[in-house]
Amino acid sequence: MNSTQTDRHIIWSDMSLDPDDWREDYKEFLEINELDGDPNNENELYKWMVETNEDYLSDERTNLNIQLSQPIIIIGDIGRWNGRVTGYKMIDSGNIKDCLYSDTDYTEWYVDKYGDLRADAAHHDGTNHYLYRVFKDTATENQIENLKYKLYEGKATRADITRITRRLGDEIAAVYGFHIPKQRMAKEQAR
Repeated sequence: MNSTQTDRHIIWSDMSLDPDDWREDYKEFLEINELDGDPNNENELYKWMVETNEDYLSDERTNLNIQLSQPIIIIGDIGRWNGRVTGYKMIDSGNIKDCLYSDTDYTEWYVDKYGDLRADAAHHDGTNHYLYRVFKDTATENQIENLKYKLYEGKATRADITRITRRLGDEIAAVYGFHIPKQRMAKEQAR
């Protein structure tokens, strides 16, 4: 389900599934598999659409089975019932496929125009916005702990993040064949 909007390359989404977009594929599915299902049964169409889309997520995990040399950090802007908070979570495996898991109601993963892997995840209290970055090989444990502390305190800046992490979009773009602008070389890679 790799489609492109002007500012993002969508990897996978279940945010705005529209049964009308899936109707012809459902009819074809019934015909190819010689099933007697009614192609106009909205409940069966919806069920098939959701299940098929979940299969596509599994496919995307296979596509993005890319092992990196360092852990990945998820930086979150979390929507809660009592307001927004920042937070982080580590993906110690360092494998990009492990970014494609969510415990929210609806999620969309995409690479933005800056080459960052991001997700918007809706749930009953609001929407979470995630930024996925991998630690640079040169990042020290002290730098990593300092960044985690700043994130926990809600005081991390973009410069703090880019100083010791790098974007994931380059590896993802190589899989799907889309173009993203080159990274700025000066500050992001010099430190």
